Amino acid sequence: MPQPRPFLWFDNQAEEAANFYVSVFPNSRITAVARYGPGSPGGAEGSVMTIAFELDGQPFNALNGGPIFQFSEAVSFVIDCETQAEVDHYWKALGEEGGQPGQCGWLKDRFGVSWQVVPTVLPRLLSGDDREKAGRAMAAMLKMKKLDIAALEAAREG
Repeated sequence: MPQPRPFLWFDNQAEEAANFYVSVFPNSRITAVARYGPGSPGGAEGSVMTIAFELDGQPFNALNGGPIFQFSEAVSFVIDCETQAEVDHYWKALGEEGGQPGQCGWLKDRFGVSWQVVPTVLPRLLSGDDREKAGRAMAAMLKMKKLDIAALEAAREG
């Protein structure tokens, strides 16, 4: 059965982005590179046209297609983190060298790709029968950029 996979359109940074992403996520690798041939529209001969890679087993493709399209927050990638150390790792790595932190665990990396760095406990903290506790956790989260598990838990408990 066909498996859907993200296809990312870059101006000319597809190879740089793929190499960066495989350095950030464990068990990741570049799986294929296609280069522009002689007379190809869109790229210099020998430059990367498309690059296929896996991030911890999830396949991705990227294209150097020129500046026609830009990334937006309308599409983002969620990273479910079990621990604060994982949250800290991905937040720091993806935000370095020109990344832009956003609210509530969202950030754009230096290529403009949006990520959500989310603790796996977040749904539990923001839900449940006790709406007052969930509301306190939500209020705390709305004040954060990088999510802090201990602070969210403390806010929930009051």
